[in-house]
Amino acid sequence: MALPSIQFQLHTTDPHSRARRATLQTPHGPVELPAFMPVGTQGTVKGLPVAMVRQTGAQMMLCNTYHLTLRPGEEVVQALGGLHAFSGWQGPILTDSGGFQVFSLGKNTKVTEEAAVFRSHIDGSRLELSPERSIAIQEALGSDIAMVLDHVVALPAPEAEVRAANERTVRWAARCREARRRDDQAQFAIVQGGLSEAMRVQCAEQLADLDFPGYAVGGLSVGEDEHDRNRILDATCPALPVDKPRYLMGVGKPHDLLEAIRRGIDMFDCVMPTRNGRNALAFTDRGTVRLRNLKHQRELRPLEENCPCPACEHSRGYLRHLFQAQEMLGPILVSAHNLWYYQRLMARAREAIEAGRFMEFYAEQLEGWASGV
Repeated sequence: MALPSIQFQLHTTDPHSRARRATLQTPHGPVELPAFMPVGTQGTVKGLPVAMVRQTGAQMMLCNTYHLTLRPGEEVVQALGGLHAFSGWQGPILTDSGGFQVFSLGKNTKVTEEAAVFRSHIDGSRLELSPERSIAIQEALGSDIAMVLDHVVALPAPEAEVRAANERTVRWAARCREARRRDDQAQFAIVQGGLSEAMRVQCAEQLADLDFPGYAVGGLSVGEDEHDRNRILDATCPALPVDKPRYLMGVGKPHDLLEAIRRGIDMFDCVMPTRNGRNALAFTDRGTVRLRNLKHQRELRPLEENCPCPACEHSRGYLRHLFQAQEMLGPILVSAHNLWYYQRLMARAREAIEAGRFMEFYAEQLEGWASGV
C-alpha cells in the first residue's frame, strides 16, 4: 500500500479558541499552517514573477483547473513538465476542481448526475466536466493537492435544491476518489450545504466517512454575509476530522481569515490581495490605504513602517504617482505588498497560537484595523 502523499501534523490548539497550529507535509515541501495560498489562476500570480511571490513568504500556490484546461490545455502543461516546471513554482501547488467556475458561468451551465455541461468563456465551445474528467485534468497538471468536483449553488436557494446539490457533491466525491491514479497527489473533499447548519454537518460527516486526506468548506464566498459564514463555520469545523487539514475556499479579507482561524480553519486562498493591489488598494495593520486618494499625493510615509516588501521602499506619494501615470510598476508593487501583508499576518497568527494568545492577537488586530491610517 502506497504511503499517503501528504501528512498533517497538528502541533497545538489555542487554549481560548479552536485556532490550530500545524504543518502539512507535501511532495514539494512543508506548508506551515494556518496558511494563505496566493492565487495563480493561469499558472501565474498576476503581475508577479515566481521569485517575488516566493519572497513574500508564501509556501503554497493555487492554480485553476478550468482555466488551464482551456488554455493552454492540460496536455501542453504535462508535456512541459507539469505545473511546477511550467510555472517555475517549485513549492506545493493545489488545484481547484473547476466546480466554482461552472457555478459562476450560471445560465450557461447544465448539471446532471453524470457531469456539468457548459460553454467556454473564451470561444463558446461545449465543455463537459465530470468528476472523472476533473481528476484526470488535475493529475495531468501534476499538482500536490487536487480538489474533488463539487456542485455549488447560488445562495439563497430553495432547501430542496441545496439538498440535491449536497447529495450530488458526496456522490461526486466518491467518484473522484475512485478515479484517482496518482499516488503522489492527494485529494481534498469539499463540504457544501448552503446556509443550513444541519446540511453542512451531514455533508461533513458523510465526506469524513470516505476518509479523504483533507477537507474544504466551499460555497461560502458567494455573497453571504459575515454572520452567516461564521455561523456555518461554527457548525461545520467540529464535524470535520481533527487530524486532517481544513481549507476555507475563496476567503477573504484579513479580518475574515482571523475569524476563520479562531474557528479551526487551517488554509485559505483568495484573489483579494492581488486584485485589490492592481486597483491601488493596500492592506495594512491600520486598515486599508486607497492610494488614488488625493491626500496621499505628498505623503512621505511608506504603506507600512517596518514592512520588508519592495513597495514599502517607496513613499505613498510615489506609489500614488505610479497609478495616476498608469505605470505597470504600481500594480506590481502593491500586489506584492498585499501578499507580503497576508503572509506576515499568517506568520504572526501562527506565533500567537504557539504562545497560547491567539485571541489577544485577534483583538489587537481588530483594534488596529479599526483605528484607520
